[in-house]
Amino acid sequence: MTKRDVRILLLGEDGVGKTSLILSLVSEEFPSEVPAKAEEITIPADVTPEKVPTHIVDFSASEQTEHELKQEIYRANVICIVYAVDDQDTIDKITTYWLPTIRQTLGGETLKPVILVGNKSDSVEGSTLEKDGVLPILNNYAEVETCIQCSAKYLLNISEVFYYAQKAVLHPAAPLFAPGKKELTENCKKALIRIFKICDEDNDQILNDNELNTFQRICFNAPLQSQALDDIKGAVKKSSPGGVVNDGLTEQGFLFLHLLFIQRGLHETTWTVLRKFGYDDDIELTEDYLKPNLHVPAGCSTELTHQGYQFLTALFEKYDDDHSGYLTPAQLQQLFSTCPRMPWGPDVNNTVLTNEQGWITLPGFLAQWTLTTLLDVSRTLEFLAYLGYMYENESQYSAIHVSRSKAVDLQKRQTSRNVFQCNVFGPKGVGKTNFLQGLLNRNMQIVATLDKDQLSAYTINTVQVYGQEKYLLLREIDVGLGDFLSHRELNCDVACLVYDVTNPRSLEYCARTYKQHFMDGRTPCLIVAAKSDQPSTTQDHELQPIEFCSRHKLPPPQLFHCVDNISKDVYVKIATMAAYPTLHNAMGGESSWLLKATIGLAVIAGLGFIIYKYKLKR
Repeated sequence: MTKRDVRILLLGEDGVGKTSLILSLVSEEFPSEVPAKAEEITIPADVTPEKVPTHIVDFSASEQTEHELKQEIYRANVICIVYAVDDQDTIDKITTYWLPTIRQTLGGETLKPVILVGNKSDSVEGSTLEKDGVLPILNNYAEVETCIQCSAKYLLNISEVFYYAQKAVLHPAAPLFAPGKKELTENCKKALIRIFKICDEDNDQILNDNELNTFQRICFNAPLQSQALDDIKGAVKKSSPGGVVNDGLTEQGFLFLHLLFIQRGLHETTWTVLRKFGYDDDIELTEDYLKPNLHVPAGCSTELTHQGYQFLTALFEKYDDDHSGYLTPAQLQQLFSTCPRMPWGPDVNNTVLTNEQGWITLPGFLAQWTLTTLLDVSRTLEFLAYLGYMYENESQYSAIHVSRSKAVDLQKRQTSRNVFQCNVFGPKGVGKTNFLQGLLNRNMQIVATLDKDQLSAYTINTVQVYGQEKYLLLREIDVGLGDFLSHRELNCDVACLVYDVTNPRSLEYCARTYKQHFMDGRTPCLIVAAKSDQPSTTQDHELQPIEFCSRHKLPPPQLFHCVDNISKDVYVKIATMAAYPTLHNAMGGESSWLLKATIGLAVIAGLGFIIYKYKLKR
């Protein structure tokens, strides 16, 4: 069977009319002769109310064994226990035999929906569920979804029996409603509160008419009529004080509305909403909803699209209710209240731009998601789902762009990427942390105040490259003379090798790292002379920094210091080298690069003039 096929098993004592119910449904008349057991019947999807294929299975204790009974219980999606309203013994057997047998077969933790069916309602005048004594069963057994009386002889409520059986599978009540407490289950409340927060687009804790109409259109593909809207608010206001405030639906009112749907048997309404927001039959977000399969070929990277940035910007502004441009810890906690956990730790405050109190700004918020998307795109996909991206978008795919391979970029000598990673190598103490924090405009005085236990190995910020805004991600990597570096540590767009001008042994680390890992590769490299505000010392190496760079056709050492003002040119240079990797060999010196560029332009101009003259002659 497919996932949405429904298999209905009819159980009950011999003679209660199980087989007659099946035959009456199929032939639309009461059978004159009834066999001991009906063969399995399959009803096509197009003739069932819920439009799903339905398999109806009869069981006969006189024809089948207990082992076969257990097999059928396992295979069924829903079980109808049929009793005769004129036979108290068949009613007693519901709780003394049939329900205990089902529970024992499935195990205590597994509950399949059960429908109680009172057949032969025509034989007892004035028969009701209350008189039958089955209502207490409905209240005491969580798996019992509903009770219904019918008559196979007079074709009364026959189709309704199987309709409710289908509903019990496709829209089960047990995950939604706790009959003992007469309230929504905790899982259901939790899911609906998440949905309420996502739909509350202005974050005022009320769903106004526009928000309710958007909700109705997205979940049910139909507008909510003005009268229907007033009726909903009237019903909530009547029974749930505090459910309607300022003519809008509160969280309390939203929960009560769904309780009302369930109590009136409209389980499918709540299930439609839950499934729209990614929930399965156990009211858990599905794996496919959280982590759709996104193929990222080798050499490609992942970035947020304009649509992704738009969503995250709107989300930030939704919770920045005082329009301050930053989120307080309480506001940030509220923003992620639709998620089961925070997506990052306290080190985020030392990874991206914050205000003076260390609270994340909008540029910092977008930068952190840029970092997450580059390094762990599955986490971005997961949290976009938690945060409600699919409320007005079909899937997370529209928020993610997979770049083409770096090899293709090199071949075509251009790239459309906007996020570049620079790994910063150097031994401990050369100033890598200051270099990373400098990207966030933090000088040494500010860095000295940071909590060392919450320092991050990454920083990210935007940098202008020829008038275009690019994201530059720095990753700090400590290296010793004999350290092994993994592929992940070496995988970057630019390698930055940092030495300390005051430490005569620090260049040796840069030189060895370059020769071992980058000399024969295609990764652009830049030597950075840290602490350049202090007097430099001669390096204990066969070549001094300028000579080393010249020998290996690298750009001259880039001076960097951050005592007061920060040398920001180095970040622009790194981002430029990443965006134009084919130029890194030409950048052995600024003058040589400019010379080559000038010669190239002159050659192009000369060729153009020759072609022009040739065309004139023709």
